[in-house]
Amino acid sequence: MSSSVLTAVAWPYANGPRHIGHVSGFGVPSDVFSRYQRMIGNRVLMVSGTDEHGTPILVQADAEGIAPMDLADRYNRVIVDDLQGLGLSYDLFTRTTTRNHYAVVQELFRTLHKNGYLVPKTTTGAISPSTGRTLPDRFVEGTCPICGYDGARGDQCDNCGNQLDPADLINPRSKINGEAPKFVESEHWFLDLPALADSLGDWLKGRSGWRPNVLRFSLNLIDDMRPRAMSRDIDWGIPIPLEGWQDRGDKKLYVWFDAVIGYLSASMEWAARSGEPEAWREWWTDPNAVSNYFMGKDNITFHSQIWPSELLGYRGEGAKGGEPGPLGALNLPTEVVSSEFLTMSGSKFSTSRGTVIYVRDFLRDFGPDALRYFISVAGPETQDTDFTWEEFVRRTNFELANEWGNLVNRSVSMAFKNFGAIPRPGTVTDADAELLRTAHAAFDTVGADLARSRFRSAAGEAMRVVSAANKYISDTEPWKLAKDPAQADRLATVLHTSLQVVSDANALLTPFLPHSAQSVHELLGGGGVWAAQPEVREVDDLVSPSLPEGPVGAGLPAEGRSYPVLMGDYAAEKAVWRRTEVQPGTPLSKPTPLFRKLAPELGETGPEWAPVDK
Repeated sequence: MSSSVLTAVAWPYANGPRHIGHVSGFGVPSDVFSRYQRMIGNRVLMVSGTDEHGTPILVQADAEGIAPMDLADRYNRVIVDDLQGLGLSYDLFTRTTTRNHYAVVQELFRTLHKNGYLVPKTTTGAISPSTGRTLPDRFVEGTCPICGYDGARGDQCDNCGNQLDPADLINPRSKINGEAPKFVESEHWFLDLPALADSLGDWLKGRSGWRPNVLRFSLNLIDDMRPRAMSRDIDWGIPIPLEGWQDRGDKKLYVWFDAVIGYLSASMEWAARSGEPEAWREWWTDPNAVSNYFMGKDNITFHSQIWPSELLGYRGEGAKGGEPGPLGALNLPTEVVSSEFLTMSGSKFSTSRGTVIYVRDFLRDFGPDALRYFISVAGPETQDTDFTWEEFVRRTNFELANEWGNLVNRSVSMAFKNFGAIPRPGTVTDADAELLRTAHAAFDTVGADLARSRFRSAAGEAMRVVSAANKYISDTEPWKLAKDPAQADRLATVLHTSLQVVSDANALLTPFLPHSAQSVHELLGGGGVWAAQPEVREVDDLVSPSLPEGPVGAGLPAEGRSYPVLMGDYAAEKAVWRRTEVQPGTPLSKPTPLFRKLAPELGETGPEWAPVDK
């Protein structure tokens, strides 16, 4: 029986193109996981979109002299194109400036308020003296008052992990222009985290199988649960849906209150666009469904503390009680899958500092699968990892081109040259049977790793099958067998065995290398779509029919807008997580190289457009 699996992918911020550090955290890992889950027969819903509210959008729009929505529109399209090129198989990649998202966010706010978990409180906020505009917590930095780390942000210290407020910092300064912020009093709505702490702690203590660093960090947050502001003094965001607040132009919901709700709103939008408006409930209200959330480590707190707390409050399960909202008892995350940082020369990728390799540049010169493979086998799965061109060239040349590409090329080439089709095997020897057993057993070992989001180990196990097959070909020497007519049956058996293992390895590598997997499928005579790719579709804005009747919200964006989304017909693909027996007599064609080898000197300098890695 298939399971319902929600893949909730962190929302990239719509203030510029994505770089490879971004997609190493949220993009490639979530897609590898989702493609595997589809291959084993589970019903996957993979959702995300561009995060488009908050002060950073305003600051950049002001600098460019354009409206915030114009900036969001521009980079939404850029990011959609980037992620489509990388082959990220979203069921829906949308955005947060939709009528549907506004309405869903306001529904959760109303129920949290009704249940008593959103409370008004006067607080001290940071204001830019030169502009009079609110500085978001993350745009204020200074020295942590707890551990003394000089570089703590106004929302938390990345060194000790403690939650902070900007006013807590020693020598606070604006990250925008370096000026000391002015602190003023303002009334806002706070999520009452202390009233949800016991329920959140019980839930976290019941988690098993999480990456240890994620669970440790999350449990440590319980010790310092304070009310957290869910609104801001800002004119760009979702209106607060309460009388006396909803028409105010100077106060909006905090971007991180609304962005995490995007997983739910995107699911509801997907259902409406798919013609089954209530289908989202299969992943959100069925207690047997599972949900895996993918992100970088700087977003753990929002996914293991803030979002679960919002869900608990909506369900009425905190210390104040309450009743579930109209959408029902929504499921909490099954697992939070956080990656560490991909760095370059020991520093985080940073557009402002010029330490950046954009996804679109990488795809243009090297294609998607080389990047997907590198992130999977050498990315920041459990610790910060430094990207170097030398390592990228080595992985591409020796693993993708020499190992995998060479196995495919010589297996198919020799079979095409000598038989023109997949040959019928003769007597199977111990060596043949051993290789076939090795490849067959890998479906269990690689699959177990992928199910637990252990991508590096999974890719390594798949490549061990490739290495074993290459050794088998070297040992059996089919090129010599081809010269002796008396060895025709043996040649047929060796090449049939090789092609079967190529087929097996292609399935094992499909989650990592979906583009080349399609090519190998076709080389082996397969028809149709093996590994489906996402499509860019232009859609009209809508509001989910699942929302409760009555006013759908205050200050929703204007009707009649259209925007690009990523969707795909993944149910039609043929990729399966099991051995597919190659059929004797299936016509073959002469193959072309699967991967292009890179010049060794590229590892020393990188391409001309790349930052210097020294």
